[in-house]
Amino acid sequence: MTNQIRIGVQLQPQQAPNYQNIRDAVLRAEDAGVDIVFNWDHFYPLYGDPDGAHFECWTMLGAFAEQTERVEIGALVTGGGYRNPDLLADMARTVDHISGGRLILGIGGGWFEKDYREYGYDFGTPGTRLKLLGENLARISARLTKLNPAPTRHIPILIGGGGERKTLRLVAEYAHIWHSFADLEALQHKSQVLADHCDAVGRNPAQIERSVAWPGAANAQAFLDQGVNLFTVGVGGPEYHLDKVVEAIRWRDEHNPESVTGLA
Repeated sequence: MTNQIRIGVQLQPQQAPNYQNIRDAVLRAEDAGVDIVFNWDHFYPLYGDPDGAHFECWTMLGAFAEQTERVEIGALVTGGGYRNPDLLADMARTVDHISGGRLILGIGGGWFEKDYREYGYDFGTPGTRLKLLGENLARISARLTKLNPAPTRHIPILIGGGGERKTLRLVAEYAHIWHSFADLEALQHKSQVLADHCDAVGRNPAQIERSVAWPGAANAQAFLDQGVNLFTVGVGGPEYHLDKVVEAIRWRDEHNPESVTGLA
């Protein structure tokens, strides 16, 4: 796992009826110096007008891949039950090639019932969704080894969530990045749970990058001290103001090792 502090931005694809707003925000984010541009994988807005403007995740990622040159891209996170996992692996491989090897495959168990209900997916229970996620991760990993041409790199898998029995076990088995929604105190505990799962599957927990939402410059050091090095700022439409993103980038550049910051 890299010790480099990284800053992501999640451009939430809602309440922006003109896709040009999103396209412009992607360009501004890359120009500002972010390391990763994420979107999210929902079919309806999560706040504001519940039936407001919204765009689909993976179609946008293909567009992000073409319009950017440097940043990594991905979903924070893809709903595990929304797509056939073999198809999802093929989609990821294709966007990986379009981007020249800059895709992160973010995935989680899913939780937003309206997405499931309106699009005809079985919502089930948290337990059944996590069981399906485990099955899908196995199929995704297998399919990625069969595709021709192969991915340009070993596509990093980001798993979002913090369930101690199931989700963190899947993180230990499959993830290169773990995105936690926990506060600082809970993060300390869950990191130990993850370490125990890693020990059980024979993996070094230091190989898994820790990721959280940007907590603000005043609080970021405490998370950094707990091993977090990827911070993502959520930004909503339609304006996509990047003030907090710029704050986070400034903090990154002040705290990264000189040899790393000097490359920016």
